[in-house]
Amino acid sequence: MPLPKRRHSKARGRKRRTHWKLNAPTMGACDNCGEMKLPHHVCPHCGYYKGREIYNPTSE
Repeated sequence: MPLPKRRHSKARGRKRRTHWKLNAPTMGACDNCGEMKLPHHVCPHCGYYKGREIYNPTSE
């Protein structure tokens, strides 16, 4: 396995890691109540998914 002959500078390592960042989750508006929710998930505010009520969050 190859080994580096010389030490890499901090700048070189940091340049390589510039793309190691977190992205904010993509959010979309709920069709029923308009609150922001994750796509392809049941709305945590109203309990609707694709126009149908899946669960009632007020009953829990």
